Parts: sequence; C-alpha cells; structure tokens
Amino acid sequence: MTTETPLDLPVTPHPPRSGGPLRHAPYRFLVTGTTVSSLGNAITPVALAFGVLELGGSASQLGMVVAAFALAEVVTLLFGGVLGDRLPRQVLMQGAAAGAAVTQGVIALALIGGWASVTLLGLIGLVNGCLQALSGPSSQAMTRQTVPAELLGSAVAIRRLSQNTAGVIGYAVAGMLVAAFGAGWAIAIDALSFVVAACCFALIRVPSVVATGDRQSLLGDLGAGAREVLRHTWLWLLIGQALLYHLFYGGVQGVLGPIVVGDEWGTAAWGWALALLMGGFMVGGLVTLRWRPRYGLAVGTVFLALTACFPLAMALSDQLPVLLLGAFLHGFGLEIFSVNWDLSIQQNVAEDKLARVYAFDIVGSFVARPLGLVLVGPVVALTGTTTWLLVLAAIMGGSSLLAATVPSVRRLERQ
Repeated sequence: MTTETPLDLPVTPHPPRSGGPLRHAPYRFLVTGTTVSSLGNAITPVALAFGVLELGGSASQLGMVVAAFALAEVVTLLFGGVLGDRLPRQVLMQGAAAGAAVTQGVIALALIGGWASVTLLGLIGLVNGCLQALSGPSSQAMTRQTVPAELLGSAVAIRRLSQNTAGVIGYAVAGMLVAAFGAGWAIAIDALSFVVAACCFALIRVPSVVATGDRQSLLGDLGAGAREVLRHTWLWLLIGQALLYHLFYGGVQGVLGPIVVGDEWGTAAWGWALALLMGGFMVGGLVTLRWRPRYGLAVGTVFLALTACFPLAMALSDQLPVLLLGAFLHGFGLEIFSVNWDLSIQQNVAEDKLARVYAFDIVGSFVARPLGLVLVGPVVALTGTTTWLLVLAAIMGGSSLLAATVPSVRRLERQ
C-alpha cells in the first residue's frame, strides 16, 4: 500500500482571490463547450434510434449501431489519454468537436435527404467513437488547468452539475424534436452543438502541460500511466469498484428495469424513475457546491452504497413512490461520490499523467458493461428476477461500504 502525498497544483495566470470559478474565462469557455455538447449528445441517442427504425432497421441493427460507437471508443481511449498528455488538450478537444460536427452533420443530411442507410450510420458511429475517445480524457483533465487550486472543488461540482442539467433537458426535448421535425433535424442540433463547443475550446488560453522525463513510445507512455494508477491504492481500487458497478447495474438499467417496472406500473413509470434518478444527480451536485468534507473520498464512497436502493426497491416494493425514492437516492449517492472522486484525481495525480489516468478510469469503468448486458438474461433465467436484484443490490452496496474501510480511501484528505 502506498502513502498518498498531495501534489502542488499548477499555478494559473489568474489572481487567487477573484470570485468563483465562472469568473475565470478559460473555465467559462470549458464549461460552456462541454455543456452545449452534452445537450446535443443527449438528443442524439433518441433521434438515432428513431432514425434507424425509420430506415426499416431492427432492434438488433440499432444495437449494432450503438455498439459500433461504444467499441470504437473503448478501443481508442487509452491512445486518447496518451495524446492528452503529449499535446495541448484544448487543441485535441477543439479538433474532436470539429470532427464530430462534420460527422453528425453528414448523418443529419443523410436522414433529411433520404439517402441514409443503417450501414452508413454504423460506420459514422465508429468514427464518432474514436473522436470521443480522443477528447474525453483531455476534457476531464482540463478542469485543473482553468482555475486556481482553491477553486478546483467548486469547479468540478459546477461542471458536473451543468452537464447533468443539459443532459436532463436534452432527454426531455429529444422526443418532441423528433416528433415535430424528424430524426435528421434533431441530429443536426447535435452537429450545431459541436460547432459551438469547438469555438469555445478554441478560446481557452492556459499554460501548456510540460511532460517530465524523456518522451517514450506509445506503449511506454501507457505503461507510465498504468504505473501512476497502481501507485495510488485508492485509485485502482475504486476503478475496480466502478467496474463492478457497471457490470451489475448495466443490466438493471438496460434490461431488467424496463421489464420489471413496465410490468408492475406501466411504461411511463420507467421514464419517471429515470427522471428521478437524474433529479438525484442534480440535487447531489447542488449539495457538493456547499458541502466540502475533509475526507471527501471516503464520504463519497459511503454515499455510493445508496446506488443499491434502486434495485432493492424494484425487488421488494410494490409501491411506486418507494421505487421513485430508490431511483432518486441512487442518483444522489452516485453524484456525491462522482464529484469527490473527480476532485481526488485532480488533486493527487501528476499533471503530466492526468489524461492517461482518466483514460484508464473510463476504460476500467465501462469495459465490463457490455458483458453485464449480455449475461443478465441468462443469469435471471437461472435465479429469478427478484433474487438477482437482491444479489446485485448487496454487491453494489456492500462492495462500496467495504471499499470505504480501506485505509488509503478512508485517509485521503481534500486539499
């Protein structure tokens, strides 16, 4: 077990006591760009689904289109992390946003013009997955470069809150946009959002990250990033915890939830549950703006155990308010953890390895999700739905509480 030592955060060109994070132009441009693109990205999955179905595609073909994006993203994420520590991060973000504006524009034109095909949408999905992978780690690592050290906690919370809010709005209006104007025009809004994001990222002015040591090969840089992850016990441990969460909960949200809730209360109830889950995210984000516990990572990991409330409510209750409360507590606990987790990475990982660490975090978190989606059906056929919901609630809640007892998690202090 290693001993965690706080890092000296990089000096920014901003005066140290000049108000909140939004008083700083680089941070404003970063948040504006990521928020606008989050709004567009929330619209696209709904529009794309209707677009594939309008082309006569089946549910399996829709799954293939979505899987193409996810596969390309996972495969290229680690490469994006290396580039994020080698090149100016805002340049990568700007280039990826501009590329995504073009690809989403092509999809929009193809759907509007009537010359789209499921194959074309799948191929463009591969390109979009690569673009997202190139910019994702850099975008996460950029926050620390845009504000003074003492504002980093508020900056992380505000950024997550703004992106979650944009996602809620995007999901809420997506169906109406598709119904009113068609899938192509809805995706055109996403393309426009990437244009705005690229312009915002181009206006970010921050000092470049200076890598320490000799430049290595791609594999050498990946190895250095992996060693940085392994150097912090709390870091690799909670990446493993995230892997467990997505392995088990992915099947709940993607497969079991719509079936269980739909059979008991109707299709609309599942939509209400997801809305309450997102509401929990937003309330959790507001709480983290004011509540700054000294041992934030430990507190957040304990709150992560609240994610067990949602599957537990599905398994044990026949009351809709109980289900909605479980969904809210799931989102609330997950957001308390996510803000403190993000801040812990920002404050304790070397600046020149930050993008690579975020890449390992994203890959480690989501790589098991497809497996969970594939296995949930056969497992439930063997155990029964209620039994499996209880098992995974115990795993999600129990593993979080167990992780909170590990000394490196329990003792890590907020700077």
